[in-house]
Amino acid sequence: MLNKSHAMAVSLTRLYIQTPAVTRVYLTACVLTTAAVQLGLVTPLQLSFNPQLVFRRWQIWRLITNFLFFGTLSFGFLINIIFLFRYCRLLEEGCFRRRTADFVFLFLFGGSLMTVLGVFADQVFLGQSFPSMLVYVWSRRNPVVQIHFLGFCSFQARFLPWGLVGFSLLLGNSIVVDVLGIVVGHTYFYLEDVLPTQPGGRQVLRTPMLLFQPCGGNCPVSSFPAAFVETTE
Repeated sequence: MLNKSHAMAVSLTRLYIQTPAVTRVYLTACVLTTAAVQLGLVTPLQLSFNPQLVFRRWQIWRLITNFLFFGTLSFGFLINIIFLFRYCRLLEEGCFRRRTADFVFLFLFGGSLMTVLGVFADQVFLGQSFPSMLVYVWSRRNPVVQIHFLGFCSFQARFLPWGLVGFSLLLGNSIVVDVLGIVVGHTYFYLEDVLPTQPGGRQVLRTPMLLFQPCGGNCPVSSFPAAFVETTE
């Protein structure tokens, strides 16, 4: 029994170390934030997005911490972490491979747009929107990959974001955060992959040069059409 526990610990440690940098940092921040809430070190109220406190009392950290809290330890938290880990890693190791700065820019663009939309949707925690955004971007770039959803149904990846919405409904959760993530993901996908290919279209989204040096100095490259491929796995 002890040997099995040790082997599992070693496997998890190896998996964590082998996880690409952006995915590892974000996942770690989410888990530590949830642990801090569970231990009573902070309260959800101190982490939530509140425009009044952000812009009038300069509690700037709320612009970040509201993306790190997925709720208390529960089945829903576990599902969100699993999807975040899987699809964030797939993106970073796939179409964003050796393009860390571009991947960080996706986070910045997505987080900024979610924050704006969150004001109008009256959402104080937007962390659950992030997995939805990442899943949407991945599903549009890999639309025909077969997905085995939670082990009981199979469909093409293009339908996965809507499968998550349906799953939220089954759990009795609000689908607002899921829809926000889909809207932001579609906006990014359209501006990055679709618009540049249209007649008269151009590349609207450009990763700021200041991101390249801290992200390893990777050179700016276009993600289309190399990243926009339909795989047939």
